[in-house]
Amino acid sequence: MDFSIKTMAEYAAEGKAPEVLFWVGCAGSFDDRAKKITKAFCKILNKIGVEFAVLGQEESCTGDPAKRAGNEFVFQMMALTNIEVLNAYEVKKIVTACPHCFNTLKNEYPSLGGHFEVVHHTQFLKTLMEEGRLKIEGGAFRGKKITFHDPCYLGRANDEYEAPRMLLEKLDAELVEMKRCKTNGLCCGAGGAQMFKEPEKGNKDINIERTEEALSFEPKVIATGCPFCNTMMTDGVKHFNKNTEVAVKDIVELLAEAEDL
Repeated sequence: MDFSIKTMAEYAAEGKAPEVLFWVGCAGSFDDRAKKITKAFCKILNKIGVEFAVLGQEESCTGDPAKRAGNEFVFQMMALTNIEVLNAYEVKKIVTACPHCFNTLKNEYPSLGGHFEVVHHTQFLKTLMEEGRLKIEGGAFRGKKITFHDPCYLGRANDEYEAPRMLLEKLDAELVEMKRCKTNGLCCGAGGAQMFKEPEKGNKDINIERTEEALSFEPKVIATGCPFCNTMMTDGVKHFNKNTEVAVKDIVELLAEAEDL
């Protein structure tokens, strides 16, 4: 990227504090596909002049997969380490592109002493749009059919359905809803630490079931708001040999492309 991103340590050395801390998450840091989502989000924030920072080497996993897999001890160790770092920098507001990080930081850290305002990247961008700081033009996606897959930890776990849809509507695309959406949404198959193991034996993998439903609407884009959902839906599209016809993209990638960033 043609700009540098400051760490909390660099801000602290200057005696300053950023507007928001961007929690990148494991997927956004290490998964090659999810790194593109991280970059797209950073490009948008940089373009509109949001002062943000990352923890860099000081960020570790929130502990979500350990907790979901049943290892509460490991979860609490990881959480307490992160809380110590965040409190040392007196972090007030955190934004993340991963609903799993979002849910854990927002709902499970307070009982361990981590009290922060935590927002999903779609919520943060919606707020910036309402404040007039972010302006979205349809551009490349005008009239294209897009369907949105609700991430479980954004939707049903935290009751956020409007922010991602409001952003997508600004692209002037044709937004089509799957039958199982919002409160009735279907998991992509990666929740509950299932992302890191092979599925149990059955008749059909969950991501195949979900992708089949999305493809039935013949969209040009399946939009997601979660790096795990992105992986699962991408695998599903490949399963049906539709990867040259249908793109799976995070909402921030669509916004960045519309702005030609």
